[in-house]
Amino acid sequence: MKTVKTLGLFALALFVFAMAPLNEKTEKVENNDHHQNIVELAAGADFLTTLVAAVEAAGLVETLSSEGPFTVFAPTDEAFAALPDGTLESLLLEENRDQLIQILTYHVVPGKVMSTDLSDGMTAETAEGTSVSIGVSSYSGVTVDGASVVQADIEASNGVVHVIDSVIIPQPESSSSY
Repeated sequence: MKTVKTLGLFALALFVFAMAPLNEKTEKVENNDHHQNIVELAAGADFLTTLVAAVEAAGLVETLSSEGPFTVFAPTDEAFAALPDGTLESLLLEENRDQLIQILTYHVVPGKVMSTDLSDGMTAETAEGTSVSIGVSSYSGVTVDGASVVQADIEASNGVVHVIDSVIIPQPESSSSY
């Protein structure tokens, strides 16, 4: 009986997560019949322009346009704007390209991971090489390293995009935090 109750709560959490509206300044990305790749899909969303600019500055357009599949946790423009003053501008400088690549690849998981594949407490290894932590609850919905997923399961020809409300930063022992 406890298992049924747990499964019921999990199903409720996924339902709440799937039906949760985006904030007023974020519009939904419409599913595109899977014809666009991840970069094309992001470029068509007016609230992912900063992510697209960062992907271009990092030289990752070709990679994220390739066959994949990839799962991308895509921060909104508001998420990038919430970084400490000067952080984004600094990361976009050519001399900081390696740091930018590290942060962006931390938002990418090899393979196609749909919301129905997620469970509370799971981890997923990123293209950057470290893992993100997934949280699923009826209270906070789905989170990735504490960032809330505001739109899930946007399928592309080479994977899936989940829109998140924060930029997630890898925390290796020798790196400074932002």
